[in-house]
Amino acid sequence: MKSVSVPNLRMHRNYPDINGTVVMRYKDLSLGIFVMAIWGVNFIAIKVSTTNLNPLLVTALRFTLAAIPAIFFIPKPPVAWRYILSYSLVFGTGIWGLATCSLTAGLSPGMASLLLQLNAAISVLLGWLILKETVSTQKILGASLAILGLWIAFLIEDGSVSPLGVVLVILAATCWGISGLIVKAANTKEVFAFIVWSLLFAPIPLLVLALALEGKEVLNNLIEIDKLTLASILFQAWPTTLLGYWIWNRLIVTYPLSTIAPLTLLVPIFGLLASWLVYQEPLGIVKICSSLLIISGLIAGVIKWDKVRLSKKKQASVPINIQ
Repeated sequence: MKSVSVPNLRMHRNYPDINGTVVMRYKDLSLGIFVMAIWGVNFIAIKVSTTNLNPLLVTALRFTLAAIPAIFFIPKPPVAWRYILSYSLVFGTGIWGLATCSLTAGLSPGMASLLLQLNAAISVLLGWLILKETVSTQKILGASLAILGLWIAFLIEDGSVSPLGVVLVILAATCWGISGLIVKAANTKEVFAFIVWSLLFAPIPLLVLALALEGKEVLNNLIEIDKLTLASILFQAWPTTLLGYWIWNRLIVTYPLSTIAPLTLLVPIFGLLASWLVYQEPLGIVKICSSLLIISGLIAGVIKWDKVRLSKKKQASVPINIQ
């Protein structure tokens, strides 16, 4: 299962193009929304699995169950081992290890799904600092709105936010930005295979940390693991990680990133709704304001408004225009 480079794929597929604006087919749009729903609900699964198990151990189990069957069907991509190993550390421990720990540190699933999306704003900052990328006024405005939303999140007093939880998830979002730099340095078009082979090594530092912090007792709970906990870990491993990233990778090589990137804004919406339904997470005015500012900031950073305006001038009504 090898990814195909974008230019070659576009030569063989004719996806809809209206007045120069790429639009998604209904089937692909539905798949994209389906993946965003899975990724949003995944935070509920993380919360459930960490009720009786150490969060680092849960994350290690998630990636072990995801990697072991997959690597037998997916060839190793032609990438240097240093990139695979560094990505496994940042992706496994940095992103999901910290994000999972944030839920046991007092952060609700809904707020975790929202604040983790700040990786988009942090990635802009990292690109400017490390890669010397040019940052447009639009992206600066978007990042500013997102940071303002983060500041308001600290004012939430309904028990769904804790200072330690916020710090952990912001560190996770920062690691997400760093993981993007590693993928760029690896310069691979086989992103899904790259992720799968990185998952093979991700559990090692997670397990070492879990043992270092809690000793061998951390493994005792595995003996009496209940069906709900096991099901929640399997959900994280297979639908969320393998199926989700496989579908997302196919969409990335089929459509321009600017067309599908806005779909990720649905993750915190599904996450907040799922947390409200399952855990009765309050949705007060302060939380709604914080969420709207963060999501608005992300929208401002990913949507090219000049192309949207141009498209509107050419045609008043364009179906499913996401760019």
